Amino acid sequence: MQNKVIGIMGAMPEEIEDVVALLSNPVTKIIGMRRYTYGTINGVKTVVVFSRWGKVAASATAATLVNVFNITELIFTGVAGGISPELKIGDIVIGTKLIQHDIDARPLMQQFEVPLLGKTYFDAPTIQLNKAQKAVTTLIDESGIHKVINTTTLSKFDISTPTLHTGIIASGDTFFASNTNKQALLKKLPEVLCVEMEGAAVAQVCYEYNIPFTVIRTISDTADDKSVTDFPEFIANVASKYTFSIITSLYASQYVIII
Repeated sequence: MQNKVIGIMGAMPEEIEDVVALLSNPVTKIIGMRRYTYGTINGVKTVVVFSRWGKVAASATAATLVNVFNITELIFTGVAGGISPELKIGDIVIGTKLIQHDIDARPLMQQFEVPLLGKTYFDAPTIQLNKAQKAVTTLIDESGIHKVINTTTLSKFDISTPTLHTGIIASGDTFFASNTNKQALLKKLPEVLCVEMEGAAVAQVCYEYNIPFTVIRTISDTADDKSVTDFPEFIANVASKYTFSIITSLYASQYVIII
């Protein structure tokens, strides 16, 4: 248990504020313009940080968690745009595979392949996937979702029965806000569920350091011209509540203290 150190990264500062509040005896350290807060949750050493947006920022943050704080596991949470037509706002996606949709070193290698690693996808470990699915299921149970988010907010974003999806998450340094971009991605990678700007980069860092990881994304929009009209409110009143509930469930299940 003493050797277990969990790193928790959030793609938005509002998403990690409540998680930071869970820390016992919190201490803050500024490294590379990022605020790392560390302490314990349920006796487990934990470091919480806002990564900032984009693959480079997320990679730098993940590498610092590994090399400075010696994490043994990483949980990354944030919002994403839905690519699959099956997804709706308020749904949750857990990444089984992560891919960088904007990496292209052709003709030296095939499109989407990461140079020198010979990999296109980074696979999330099965143990972490199973635990995350249980935590999310606890949240999206009808009674569970109403315990953390009020009815008015759920109605505003047309969230009634959010569902859990597991599958491929695509990452790249592009914000999707048009149906043209969305359809172009689907044509190249038809199995992708959602798109964001950090997950696959974090997965690559974890792969290179042999660190188990979990990437959990809340669908905030449909990655096209019909985006959420009040993104800040969605982050503050939906995504942040999702994150807090999921992290609380993960620690309550004590999976993080099993070595």
